[in-house]
Formats: sequence, structure tokens, C-alpha cells
Amino acid sequence: MILRDYAESDGPATLDVFRRAIRVTAARDYTPEQVAAWASDEIDPAGWDARRRASRTRVAEVDGSVAGFTDVDERGYVDMMFVDPAFARRGVASALLEWAESTARELGAVELSTHASLTARPFFEAHGFSVVVEQRPVLRGVALTNFVMRRDLTPARA
Repeated sequence: MILRDYAESDGPATLDVFRRAIRVTAARDYTPEQVAAWASDEIDPAGWDARRRASRTRVAEVDGSVAGFTDVDERGYVDMMFVDPAFARRGVASALLEWAESTARELGAVELSTHASLTARPFFEAHGFSVVVEQRPVLRGVALTNFVMRRDLTPARA
């Protein structure tokens, strides 16, 4: 597996990973209506690419295929963390989170935070995140459940 910066040519593959992760992996935790709203066919590919390029996106590639992607901002907020179901449980998300943490530290962030899905919550908890609040955002008229989660990045005092 290699981690590399997002390239414009990654737009279609990352959008496909996003949709497959929701339609296959997250489908066990969300209703068909919620999955359809979240992984909509109406997502504009050009808009998707523009957001990925503006979001410090990192891509995980396995054997020449995009296996997953993530991003992190200067405050340590991880907006996207998706892995293709074909590459699940192979360390892709852990490698991406490690990159997000080191990048956030370099940018001066004192914590990592995310809005984790029902599906992603156990992964983030296993990596030291705690739930701050459960929320119900509405997407395309459909309410979903997710969790604001945080993990401190400040060094422990001796």
C-alpha cells in the first residue's frame, strides 16, 4: 500500500470508493433511504473533485487501485475517511488515520475530530477517539445518525 496526494485523475475512483463504502459497508447500519441520500447518484463529479483538491486529501493505493482516502484540515478535522469494501480490514483506514494525525500535528492541531457514522464509530473508538455528542444531520431531506468524536493530540505530561 502506498499513500499519496490526491490527483485530479482520482476524482472518479474516490467517488466510487465513497459510494461503495456507504452502499456496501454502511448499509448494515443505515436504512436504504438513508444510504440513497448519503451516497446519491446526484453528486456532481466536478464538484467532488474540487472539494477533494481543496481538502488536503490523501489516497491509499493498493496494487494500482484506489483503496481508500481521507483528509485533514489545520484544526485536525477529518471530514472524509472511506475505504473500498474490497480492501476492508487490511489496515487501509489505520494507515490513513496515522497520516491524518501526523499531518494535523505538523499543522499545529491539538486534537483530531470527526463526524463518525454508526459504521465508523467503532474504528475511531479503537483509535482513541471519544464521542462528544450524537447528532442527526439531515441530508437530501433524510435524517442520519452520526457522532462528533475527538481525540487529544497534546503530549501526555509525565
